[in-house]
Amino acid sequence: MAVFFSILLYAIWSSVFPLGKWTLQFGSPLFLTGVRALLSGILLLAFLALFRKKALVLKWKHAFPLAALAFFSVYLTNALEFWGLQHLSAAKTCFIYSLSPFFAALFSYLHFREKMTWEKWLGLCLGFAGMLPILIQQTGSEELFQAYGFFSWPTLSVIGAALVSVYGWILLRLIVKGNALPPSLTTAMSMVFGGTFALLHSYLFESWHPLPVGKGELYHFAQGTLGLMIISNLLCYTFYGMLLKRFTATFLSLMGLLSPIFASLYSWFFLNESISPLMFASTGIVLFGLWIVHRAELKQGYTRTS
Repeated sequence: MAVFFSILLYAIWSSVFPLGKWTLQFGSPLFLTGVRALLSGILLLAFLALFRKKALVLKWKHAFPLAALAFFSVYLTNALEFWGLQHLSAAKTCFIYSLSPFFAALFSYLHFREKMTWEKWLGLCLGFAGMLPILIQQTGSEELFQAYGFFSWPTLSVIGAALVSVYGWILLRLIVKGNALPPSLTTAMSMVFGGTFALLHSYLFESWHPLPVGKGELYHFAQGTLGLMIISNLLCYTFYGMLLKRFTATFLSLMGLLSPIFASLYSWFFLNESISPLMFASTGIVLFGLWIVHRAELKQGYTRTS
């Protein structure tokens, strides 16, 4: 039953990508990033003020680490993701984003000097090989933004979002551990700072007449933004925290590779995007590669077995 709930988590979470693509029809990427993050942060701070006042303790020495976390984990991650999502299919965006565990393994090797065995290198190589068919395949309007070889700027943008997102989790781990800050307060403040960065960027570079939202589309934009906040920031993060009490983060990352399948189905049903057989084949190869990495980490003692 617990495995069923982990699958259910990603079945819900993957709906964020088609919903985000739908919302971007009515507003700009930076404005969506800013509004979503700022409102989520304010709501979380209000919750802490009402029910966990002891957690609301900040000092000036926390300002720079929180600003760095906000820049990478909230502002840059979401800005790159939403810009790429505008020009890619929701399924391809979800697929690229679900490769975060491989980037996490590389960052752990570079940042924490975790040992890389031949099994882990094999798993990483298989994972990246499984990526290639999807990266080569052109979806949405990305053919208009060709960059290098078969890479388009939207594809590189989402890859960058996944990389920065993983680096953001590393920063969060270091900040919480080094500054004795509660994770809930750290997350709330990073959302407030990151949302503010995005709104300032939006005001300077996007067209505000009076807002960077299509004429007469504010209601639809608000609907989509509220849906993203409820599904991702409220429901799924809470659900994920509950499942971490039962499963390892690596196991949940493995289950997260099912997300592109769900995203493909949602995109086909709600956005009329075609379903690519390559998505299923690539997901299977990547899942096998990550399983090899997970097995190697169990042997090394980096992850627990239950």
